[in-house]
Amino acid sequence: MTSRTTPRETAAEAGADAGTVLRTERLVLRPLVLADAARITALADDWEVARMTARIPFPYTLLDADAWISSIGAGEFVRGIERDGTLIGACGYVIDEAGVAEIGYWIGRAYWGHGFATEAARAIVTYCFGPCGYKRLACSHFADNPASRRVIEKLGFRRIGPGIGWCEARQSETPTVRYEQRRTWRGFLARRAA
Repeated sequence: MTSRTTPRETAAEAGADAGTVLRTERLVLRPLVLADAARITALADDWEVARMTARIPFPYTLLDADAWISSIGAGEFVRGIERDGTLIGACGYVIDEAGVAEIGYWIGRAYWGHGFATEAARAIVTYCFGPCGYKRLACSHFADNPASRRVIEKLGFRRIGPGIGWCEARQSETPTVRYEQRRTWRGFLARRAA
């Protein structure tokens, strides 16, 4: 790769694929399809879920789910999280203007407290540092979301400071805490082997 390679080209050259399925010990992370819209609506139309995400409106309708699934495109990698064949949430990353992959995730409330968010997000981090070749990842959580803070800390992200982010459900700018993780692929492999 040359220094003129864009982040999207880097991901494509490294084998990032719209059909990529990631597997963990308990989960399958697979592309979303329009047939998932009803299930996504059932999970996301919950104030406790929506208020902790940036992009989920509340109330959340089937039309919202259809529109979201249909809009997933270049510059983002979104996967439905399945547990035993049941969709329980979504995770993935978007690419910012600087070419940094920003990780995001959400889990339906009935599945909270089982480590699924951490397991799914860890698979996304591994994918970003591995096949996609990203050198820097970012993520954030709303300041009033300690559960997400724990997930991010377990993933080894470093806190870089406070911020402000839009919350579609709350219809307001909301205080956030921002994090980053920088690794070379070689260093990441060495840490995984340890």
